[in-house]
Amino acid sequence: MSLSLLGWVLACLTNYLPYWKNLNLELNEMEIWTQGLWQVCVVQEEVGMECKDFDSFLALPVELRVSRVLMFLSHGLGLLGLLVSGSGLDCLRVGERQRERKKRLLILGGVLFWTAGVGVLVPVSWVAHVTVQEFWDETLPEVVPRWEFGEALFLGWFAGFSLLLGGCLVTWAACCTQAPLAAGQFPAAETQYLRHPLEMKNTRLTV
Repeated sequence: MSLSLLGWVLACLTNYLPYWKNLNLELNEMEIWTQGLWQVCVVQEEVGMECKDFDSFLALPVELRVSRVLMFLSHGLGLLGLLVSGSGLDCLRVGERQRERKKRLLILGGVLFWTAGVGVLVPVSWVAHVTVQEFWDETLPEVVPRWEFGEALFLGWFAGFSLLLGGCLVTWAACCTQAPLAAGQFPAAETQYLRHPLEMKNTRLTV
């Protein structure tokens, strides 16, 4: 649960950070351009950082449009996974006797975490793939500056794998955990062990 929560928080940060791509101009090394899903920024040593939001959603490249939708979908699935799996924890007194329902909630929460992780990894990997293709595009002149990987891409990969691993661990823990026996019930082996001395005692009394 902690790993999934960490991945969800990092995924939210990845969505809004304007560091998906970096562009360092060789002619002006004191100026660095950065781009995210929502805005493009320029960093200058004298002025600082100035950002501008994208004017139109439809004017964006297809990878950025799809990435916005998938990231929001991942946030919703991750939040739902936290609520569902949190309701299935043993530390909660609610539904304490409904062990099977708690187990199903944990499994459902793990699946939601896993889906949220995929929803983060797909847009991050897609943007990284397009960046690599544009960087090695031979049709562009060498003097044209190329976009490179930003810090948000690595943060997004870490967030996605954290959600995947957290979802797998939650599902595995729910499937491998056996429901405890109710009060007054004993395993079959222990019942036979307790029954054997009683039968011997009854036999002696009869004799």
